[in-house]
Amino acid sequence: MQRRNLMKALALAAGMAAAAGTTAAFAQTALRVFSGGANQRPDLMRKLFDQYQAANPGVKIEIETGGATSELQRQYLSTVLNAKDSAIDIYMIDIVNPAQYFGAGWLEPLNAYVGNPADAMKPYLPVYLQSNVVDGKVAAMPGFADAMFMYYRKDLLDKYKIAEPKTWDELAAASKKIQAGEGNPNLQGLSIQGAPIEGAVCTFLLPYWSQGKEFNDASGKLTLDKAAAVKGLNQWLAMVDSGVIKRNVAEVKTPDTVNEFKAGQVVFAINWGFAWDRFQVDNDSTVKGKVGVMPLPAMAGGKSATCVGGWQWAVSAFSKNKAEAAKLVKFMSTPAASKFLAVEGSLLPVYQSVYTDPDVVKAVPWFKDASNVVIAGKSRPLSKDYGQVSDVVRTTTSAVLARTKKPDDGVGEIQSRLARVMR
Repeated sequence: MQRRNLMKALALAAGMAAAAGTTAAFAQTALRVFSGGANQRPDLMRKLFDQYQAANPGVKIEIETGGATSELQRQYLSTVLNAKDSAIDIYMIDIVNPAQYFGAGWLEPLNAYVGNPADAMKPYLPVYLQSNVVDGKVAAMPGFADAMFMYYRKDLLDKYKIAEPKTWDELAAASKKIQAGEGNPNLQGLSIQGAPIEGAVCTFLLPYWSQGKEFNDASGKLTLDKAAAVKGLNQWLAMVDSGVIKRNVAEVKTPDTVNEFKAGQVVFAINWGFAWDRFQVDNDSTVKGKVGVMPLPAMAGGKSATCVGGWQWAVSAFSKNKAEAAKLVKFMSTPAASKFLAVEGSLLPVYQSVYTDPDVVKAVPWFKDASNVVIAGKSRPLSKDYGQVSDVVRTTTSAVLARTKKPDDGVGEIQSRLARVMR
C-alpha cells in the first residue's frame, strides 16, 4: 500500500510537470543526465525518470554515471563543462559546486523556470538558499540532502552502560573502555576519513566548527582562527596516539569506514547519510539492528556541528534542450521525489516536512530526529574557486594526520594559500 501510494504521488507530480508544457514542446526530446556515482543511487533516479517518461511520452531520458567520489566527479565535470559539451543536458552536482560552476558560466540560470530565488527555495531546507542561489540567480535545484552523522554500536554502549558522548574527550574515554573490555586488537574506537579526499575537508572542519569558529564570513572571505584549527587537528592526533583512531588514518577513505563498521571493527564512525542503508541492508553487514545514530560530539565547552552535503540538479548552459531539461529538474525536486528517495534509498529529504512523513518514518525511523542535525549543519566553504579550497584543505589535513606536517605548519599553509583565494 505504501509503495503504491508513493508511486501514485510520483505519477501525479510527473503529470503536473507534463501539464506545465505543451505536448509539442516535448516531442522527440532526448535528455541526457549525469547522475553521479553509486552513492548517488542512479538505480533510484532511473525509476524516477521512468515515471517522468510515462507521463511525458515524447521525452526519452538517458543516464550517464561515473566517479566514485565527489572530487573525481568534479574533475570529470570540470573537463566536460569547460569544453562547452552539449551532450549532457542535466548534471547532478555536489552542494559545494553551484557557486563554482555558475561562476564559470557552465550552468543555466533557472529563474525563468522556477521563479525568483526566495520563493523557489522557500519550501526547502534553509541551506539551499545559500548554496544554490548565486548572484541572485537559481543555479541548481535540490535533489537529496546529506550530512555527516556519528554512527555507533548501540549494543556495545548498552553493554558497558555508556551514554552517548557529548564531547570528543568523552568519546575517546568511551572507546578505550569498550576496546579494553572487548579485548579485540582489531576494534577501532573511532573511524574518520583522513585520506586526501573530499571527506577530509569535513575532518578538518568538524572539531574546528565545534569550538564555535567559522571558516569564512557571509561574503566568502576567509576568517580562519589558526589556534582553534591547530587545536582541532591535535584532537585527532591525540586520539591516534591513545589508540582510539588507527595509525594509518591518513589512508582511510569513505568506503573504508563503511566496510570496517559493517564488519564489526569500529565502535564509532563518522560518515554520510547513505551509510545507514549499507549497515542495515547489505548482506555482509554484521551490525544489522545494532546501530545507533547521534549528533557529532563537540570540543569541550563547544557545540555540536556537522558537515552538510547533498546533491543538486543543474541544467547545462550548453544544453540544446534547456526548457525541457528544467521541467525534468523541477520534477526531480518535488516533495514526492524526495519522499521516494527517502523510503526506497534512505536518502535524506530536502524538505523538512518529509522527515516526519509517516511512510518515511516507518521506513527509516531515525529520520525523525535527523532533520534537526541537518538544519543545524554547516556547508563547506562556498566559493567560486572551491576546487582550490578543497584541494588545499584536504591534502594538508591528510598530511598532518600522516605526520608529514605539523599541525601548526599545516594550518599556516592553509591560511596563507586560501587568504589569496578567499578574499
